[in-house]
Amino acid sequence: MNPDPQQLQRVIAPVQDGLERMRNVIALQLADASPAVRDMVEHVGRFQGKQMRGALVLLCGDASSNSTDEHASIAAVVEMIHLATLVHDDVLDGAKVRRRVACVNERWDNQVAVLFGDYLYARAFALSTDLSSRLCSRVLAEATRRICIGEIEQAASRYDFEMRQERYEWIAGAKTATLYAAACELGARYPGGHESMGANMRQFGYELGLAFQIIDDCIDLTASAEQAGKSVGTDVADGKVTLPVLWAYARADEAHRAAIRDAYTLEGIEDRVARLRAACDLAGGVEYARARARELLNSAVARLATLPAGPSRASLEDMAGFVLERNH
Repeated sequence: MNPDPQQLQRVIAPVQDGLERMRNVIALQLADASPAVRDMVEHVGRFQGKQMRGALVLLCGDASSNSTDEHASIAAVVEMIHLATLVHDDVLDGAKVRRRVACVNERWDNQVAVLFGDYLYARAFALSTDLSSRLCSRVLAEATRRICIGEIEQAASRYDFEMRQERYEWIAGAKTATLYAAACELGARYPGGHESMGANMRQFGYELGLAFQIIDDCIDLTASAEQAGKSVGTDVADGKVTLPVLWAYARADEAHRAAIRDAYTLEGIEDRVARLRAACDLAGGVEYARARARELLNSAVARLATLPAGPSRASLEDMAGFVLERNH
């Protein structure tokens, strides 16, 4: 099932005013005298995307009756960190397109993209130090550390076709779910109270984010670039063995395992995903991965039972449906 194009807009409707404030904060933080930087800021503004992580800060704050005047700024910090990870990820993946717009590394080059990602990180953490509580800086500094470790461990695990699912999920959780978890924790806990509520919402965000990454890995194997609105097949090209492939490889005989390895490693293959699809039962692997994502999302939604009923809690529940059904 494909998500209703208006579904996300309905999900974030309760915090639209906060999101607008967040966008104004981001625009102010990224205003710069450098013409080159302004050019890049304008360019990436075209693929900022869903801004789900910023919305989660605001929704969790509202749903837990913990909204403050600083939540829009926290959401801005989270979104700038996310944008920095996208710019760096596109360098690591050799991606060319994101949201039907050329990636920074494609429009300029890898060196400029890395520097611009660093610039975004710097602006994000500079803003976090202006907040009245250091909780935001502490939580997001730790989240950024874990994101980097996840990316390093993923690079160290290239072509590991016998990786255990637990390790795959640990890596996917570190590099993706960590920022979701931090956004939800800060929304429910900032400026420092509500520790039990913060821990519960952190786990909600982690499960939501891990499911998001699992679905993203399925999209990379099954969607066209036009459908996804970004470069696809980059996981296979980069040697990343994701959950659908791990499932298929574990159930294949040696001949099919060799064919899977060849799809990843033989030189001169132009479309590695097409070769992989011919080598194994990817459909079964994708079905298994989506079932795992559904399990995570059901667990995440169950955690919301501690929140009072209201529009923002309902939106958090609907966010899980959006993550499961999305195709881009």
